[in-house]
Amino acid sequence: MIEVRELTKRYGDFIAVDRVSFSARPGTVTGFLGPNGAGKSTTMRMMCGLTPPTSGTSTIFGVPYASIGNPGTRVGILLDASAQHAGRTGREILTLGALVMGLPTERVDEMLEVVALTPTEAKRRVANYSLGMRQRLGIAHALLGAPEVLVLDEPANGLDPMGIRWMRGLLRGFAEQGGTVLLSSHLLHEIEVIADELVVIGRGKIVAQGSKTDMLANAGTLVRGLDPEALGTAIMAASLAATRRDENTFIVDGTAEQVGRAAAMAGVVLVELRPADSEGLEEVFMQLTAEDSREAVTP
Repeated sequence: MIEVRELTKRYGDFIAVDRVSFSARPGTVTGFLGPNGAGKSTTMRMMCGLTPPTSGTSTIFGVPYASIGNPGTRVGILLDASAQHAGRTGREILTLGALVMGLPTERVDEMLEVVALTPTEAKRRVANYSLGMRQRLGIAHALLGAPEVLVLDEPANGLDPMGIRWMRGLLRGFAEQGGTVLLSSHLLHEIEVIADELVVIGRGKIVAQGSKTDMLANAGTLVRGLDPEALGTAIMAASLAATRRDENTFIVDGTAEQVGRAAAMAGVVLVELRPADSEGLEEVFMQLTAEDSREAVTP
């Protein structure tokens, strides 16, 4: 169990994290979302004892991270896949981790197999690793001590589609076995697929949190028709609010039944009608973090 309460970090007059509070429970994957610079990484660094908070608390298993004995055997952390000794091999890095945690070195081979780093790759120096390979090594190190909690900052960076799918299955399986996962990512579709709970941060403040189901319940309906102009007119006639996603597609603030009836009454042929799904999460994210988006800043 992770508990963050009123966590704040100031750098002079700048407030990087402003009274952030949320929980991550066992058996769930909690997605931590926000634009670049919103405070995600700073929050995670404070949780893991790397950055001292100005005020507030964060606990794992009811105590600060620094108070956990042999923490690597209880909490697996990956905050920056680049922060690995470039002159050592992947096997050497995992072996040193195993020795520090008092683990049998056989655990190294087990983790290399789990993250699909081959014996040849394990002997290669990390300086010669791709970003995706570094991510796999970082995940292997986080899992090395068989922890109950995982704290991962952008673990999908550098992974190809097959790697992302592999990571998704790994983390889902970890949670289904009772583990706690806190996952930061800018890949909204991946968060939507894997997460049970969502925490959205913008300008250092929590702007929304709750179950994925609840947060997407009002995300709307995606509809596409053969005659988009007639479809738009039908939606307006039914007093339904809508956003045009592209030339032929609308995201409508209404149920699929409401949209379908409006189109039928106007004689509009539909080629797609479904819950907004990924588009819904993107729409929710954009609405909640619009003021924090770099693209929203005007000179």
